Amino acid sequence: MGEPRKEKGDTRVPPSLVRYELLHEDASGTRARRGRLHTPHGLVETPIFMPVGTVGSVKGVGPDELLTLDAQIILGNTYHLMLRPGDDLVGEMGGLHRFISWDRPMLTDSGGFQVFSLAEKRKITEEGAAFQSHLDGRHILLSPERSIEIQETLGADIIMAFDECPPSTEDRAYMEKSLARTTRWLHRCVKAWSRERSSLFGIVQGGLNKDLRKAHAEQVCAVDLPGYALGGFSVGETPEAMHEGVAFSAPLLPRDKPRYLMGVGTPVDLVTCVEHGVDMFDCVLPTRCARNGLLFTSEGKVTIRNATYAKDDRPADPACSCYTCRNFSRAYLRHLFVAGEILAMRLNTLHNLHYFLGLMKQVRQAISEDRYASFARDFREKARAQEAERTRSK
Repeated sequence: MGEPRKEKGDTRVPPSLVRYELLHEDASGTRARRGRLHTPHGLVETPIFMPVGTVGSVKGVGPDELLTLDAQIILGNTYHLMLRPGDDLVGEMGGLHRFISWDRPMLTDSGGFQVFSLAEKRKITEEGAAFQSHLDGRHILLSPERSIEIQETLGADIIMAFDECPPSTEDRAYMEKSLARTTRWLHRCVKAWSRERSSLFGIVQGGLNKDLRKAHAEQVCAVDLPGYALGGFSVGETPEAMHEGVAFSAPLLPRDKPRYLMGVGTPVDLVTCVEHGVDMFDCVLPTRCARNGLLFTSEGKVTIRNATYAKDDRPADPACSCYTCRNFSRAYLRHLFVAGEILAMRLNTLHNLHYFLGLMKQVRQAISEDRYASFARDFREKARAQEAERTRSK
C-alpha cells in the first residue's frame, strides 16, 4: 500500500527522500560531527560546503569542472530563477538538474533573503512579500505557497521554507513579530509541500537574542522535517558575535537531522561553526572573491592584482594541487586579471573552490580521527598570524 493521501487541511509532513545518517561525533571536546546525506541524486558527506549557482550556474566554472573539484552539492536561487528564465520554463525543460546538466544533489533557497534585501522595493504582509522585479519592474507577490511551488517545479533535492530574514541587529519588537510570522509561514509551506522528491528544511531565525533563538527553534523543530537551518547570521554582526550565536543555536537543532548555516562564510567561519555542530554551509565568498582577484591559500590571502606578483613565478599556492596551481604562475594570473581576461575569473574560481572544498575534506578527516579541537585551534591561530602579516606588509 502507498502512503496515506493528504487530505485538505492535513498538516502531517509527507515522507522525505532525504535522510541524514550520523556517522561519528568528535571525541576531542567539540560538537563537530561526521554525517552523510542520502538524496535522490546521490550521497553528500558532511560537513560540506555548497558552491552557489545563483541563476543555475556557479559563476566561472562548468559542471564538468565542478565534478573534477568534487563539489557534492550546489545551490540554485529561487528568486533569480523565478524571474529569469522562469520556473515554468525550467520545469518544461525537465527540471533544474537536467536544465543545467548536473546529476548530483541540489538545494534551492526560498527566495526570502533576496526579496528582503530589496528594502525600498518590497512590502511584507501576512500574505507574503510583494516586490518589484529588479529586471523589469514587474510587481510580484512571493508567498510561502508560491515559493514552495517554484522550488518543487525546479525539482531540487532540498528546498527551503519561506521565511523573513531580518538582520541580526534588528530591534527586539520587530524581531518578535517577524519570528511569529515566519512560524506561521512555515506551517503554510508544509501544507503546500507535496512532491516527494523534494525535502523541506525549516529555518530558525532570532538574530543575536538567545531567548528568541531558543523559542523559535522550539517552534520550528516541533514540525518534523528532514532538516533545519539557521538563518539571519553574518548579516551585519561581528564574526565573534556570529560565532557565539551559532555556538548557542546549533545544539538547539535535532541531533539526528542535518544542521545548515545559511550564507556563511569565511574559512575561519566554517572551521569554527563545524566545531559547534553545523553540517552544511553555503556562501558566494569563494567565487565572488575570485572574480575580484582575492585568492585563499594555505599561506593566507593573496590579492593577485598587486604589483608584487608581476614577476612571481610561484603558483598561487605551492601546497595546492588544483588545475590553476599545477599550471600557472602568480605572474600569469596577475597579468590575466589586470588585462581583464575572462580566463582570470575562471582560474581564480577553480582555485578558490578547490581550497574551500579541500578544507572541508580536511575537516571531515579531523573529526573522524577525533582531533578536531586541535585542528580548529591550529587553523585559527595560523589564520590570525597570516592576516597580521598581510596587514603589516600592506
